[in-house]
Amino acid sequence: MTLYDPVQLDPELLERITARRAELDELEEQLAKHLIEVRAERDELAVAEKVLERMSEQIAEERAVFAPVPGQVGGRAVMVIPHRAANVEETMLPPDYQRILSVVRQAAGPVKARQVGEVLGVDVGVKSKLEPLRGKLIRLADRGWLRKQPDGRFTTRL
Repeated sequence: MTLYDPVQLDPELLERITARRAELDELEEQLAKHLIEVRAERDELAVAEKVLERMSEQIAEERAVFAPVPGQVGGRAVMVIPHRAANVEETMLPPDYQRILSVVRQAAGPVKARQVGEVLGVDVGVKSKLEPLRGKLIRLADRGWLRKQPDGRFTTRL
């Protein structure tokens, strides 16, 4: 006697096996299609990564060319603040100048040095702490990053 005698096989079980085999064939087809899509997306990401690396290198080179250059005053290194221009980005400014610009930009209107100092956590009650900040605001205005109003308040340029 053989194990699988066709006469003795239950037709319902054969139907279930056939149905399950069809389900698995369909699933295999879907998985194969999905695998093709996944591989295509991975290839696209690899290309995007190469483009991003190339662009990052170009941006880094441009920033190096236009980056603020430390100068010498009285034998001491000082940071030169670049003039605002089409090819000069705000990110080329030293971080403390970027924070100052951000505070002025977020203000509801023109601000005084004292208001900027309060937001930045400067002890505005001490003149020797506030004056360097006022100097930076004036420097940003002189370089075209801010606008200084006649009353001494500062605002962003339009």
